[in-house]
Amino acid sequence: MSTDTLTIQKPAPKPKWLRVKLPTGKKYSDLRGLVDKYDLHTICTSGSCPNMGECWSEGTATFMILGNVCTRSCGFCGVKTGRPQTVDWDEPEKVARSIKLMQIKHAVITSVDRDDLKDMGSILWAETVKAIRRMNPETTLETLIPDFQGNERNIDRIIDVHPEVVSHNMETVKRLTREVRIQAKYERSLGVLQYLKDQGITRTKSGIMLGLGEKEEEVIQTLHDLRSVGLDIVTIGQYLQPSKKHLPVKQFITPDQFKKYETIGLELGFRHVESGPLVRSSYKAQKHLT
Repeated sequence: MSTDTLTIQKPAPKPKWLRVKLPTGKKYSDLRGLVDKYDLHTICTSGSCPNMGECWSEGTATFMILGNVCTRSCGFCGVKTGRPQTVDWDEPEKVARSIKLMQIKHAVITSVDRDDLKDMGSILWAETVKAIRRMNPETTLETLIPDFQGNERNIDRIIDVHPEVVSHNMETVKRLTREVRIQAKYERSLGVLQYLKDQGITRTKSGIMLGLGEKEEEVIQTLHDLRSVGLDIVTIGQYLQPSKKHLPVKQFITPDQFKKYETIGLELGFRHVESGPLVRSSYKAQKHLT
């Protein structure tokens, strides 16, 4: 009696263009020391962002509010899903103090989805921006917001505190949205971006990930859709699997292909297009103010 041998297929190794150098330099070392000493929470460190050293050296950092447990279960995201803790109303002051200690020139604020809250976290969002303005009047801000289920009253709270940039990520192409962003809707996200522009936000921004099985024509269509709602800035980066429980990487996109999407985006009229394997939502965020 013969026994077939089970062949376990190993995941494809990351290509050389995804290798990153460890962050170095005095500015990075000084900021890292502050983060460790005062137990400051940044997405840069908790998410092990490959661009942390570069961004910190330019005075940019990203902070996440409303806890670290999300009410949604997106297939690409490494943030824990479950029942979030109660809202910490001291958090706005804590974030503002962190920005002051780190002497951040441009801060990106993001959050988990809080569909468990009546206001979906929008009140604390607004209070955070106000606290940062009070304590750091020279610091410019980008708010990378959830969709707030498309509720205009909640979105208005963001608009009313006037961040320099308001961002909401599409994450992927229309066909893959249900699989990648289970509780989100492609058209709803476009609607949020359209509403922001209609209400006078001068710099709107979004980001997509590649390598989830999308086709080139779908990426181009997504860029067309984003321009159709007046979007100013788009980021395009490579999806990397946070764990074995998350969606697998279907393809590693080459730097040449990223460059092609950048050219197409600029031809469509975007003010800024950041497109590359290591690009993340807040990559070169300070440039997007011009």
